[in-house]
Amino acid sequence: MEEHYFSLPRNLVVGNGIIDKIGPYFAKLWPKGTYVLIVTGPHVYSLIYPRVKESLEESGFDVNYLIVEKPTVDVAEQAVEEISKSKYNVIAGLGGGKSIDIAKFASFKTSKDFVSIPTAASHDGITSPFASLKGFEKPISVKASVPQLILLDAGLIANSPKRLIRSGIGDILGKWTAVLDWKLAHKLKGEYYGAYAASLALMTAKHVINNSDEIASITPEGTRIILEALVSSGVAMCIAGSSRPASGSEHLFSHALDIVAKHPALHGEQVALGTIMMLYLHGRNWIKAKRVMTRVGLPVKAKDLGIEDVEVVRALTMAHKIRPERYTILGEKGLTWEAAEALARKTGVID
Repeated sequence: MEEHYFSLPRNLVVGNGIIDKIGPYFAKLWPKGTYVLIVTGPHVYSLIYPRVKESLEESGFDVNYLIVEKPTVDVAEQAVEEISKSKYNVIAGLGGGKSIDIAKFASFKTSKDFVSIPTAASHDGITSPFASLKGFEKPISVKASVPQLILLDAGLIANSPKRLIRSGIGDILGKWTAVLDWKLAHKLKGEYYGAYAASLALMTAKHVINNSDEIASITPEGTRIILEALVSSGVAMCIAGSSRPASGSEHLFSHALDIVAKHPALHGEQVALGTIMMLYLHGRNWIKAKRVMTRVGLPVKAKDLGIEDVEVVRALTMAHKIRPERYTILGEKGLTWEAAEALARKTGVID
């Protein structure tokens, strides 16, 4: 048996009002005088950063910030260079996916402690040890830091744009097909398959399905359920040592859409569409998936996301090329144009 090394998130705090008492939580892990860099976006900087800075400074920390606007390789490398020249000990991602991805990547490259402080629940990157950066030849996830501390303010996130929260739900539901793909790769290609990590990822999807009525209202309690599921998905990736339990053919479809669509939708929204179609290919209950998605407010038709029918079909035909080393239900040769169009129409993703 080969050695299998993995790291897990160290501390997790979930509740309401956490954003205004971040300092004391930092103080449990780092001494006064520690230099903290907050990586954030321009919108979150103006609305939330001052509150975080005040709390940290009241607890004796030295705080500075770095504003990032795009989750690209160039931006990430610039952050690495700046951090390498500084005396920062802790790098915190405050905001959405781009801020957290840049922060976790930079902290990994500079061997600094990483803290995840999401202000939205749009995907499972808040916990995962991988960062999705643009600028490579094709969409890939790169190795990044596991959070030493995750701070989840359910009340704050519940008040974020509802579309972002629903995107997070779509990302969670994608674990349904991701695990099926992983198991298929194990059977047909002999790929390593971790039953525990797979079960944990699948449980997150089931958790959302079983609580879809509560989640649909997007109350703080419903948001907390979503956050717990996203955290669990990230932990599953930590245990597996890869994104396999959380990313399969449904994610390949979403990445392909990012390439071909003139106006791509949110990641989790596209994953939701992909999940419907990949469940059909797996012979599973795709109708139930559509029903749950409709209940929580996720669009189940491409046109409702501003994506053209032809873009869906084109993405389906090229999805298998995004990560050819990752075997999925799409196979090694992918779908023909005719098969892709029939799939999208049969499942109602296109008319």
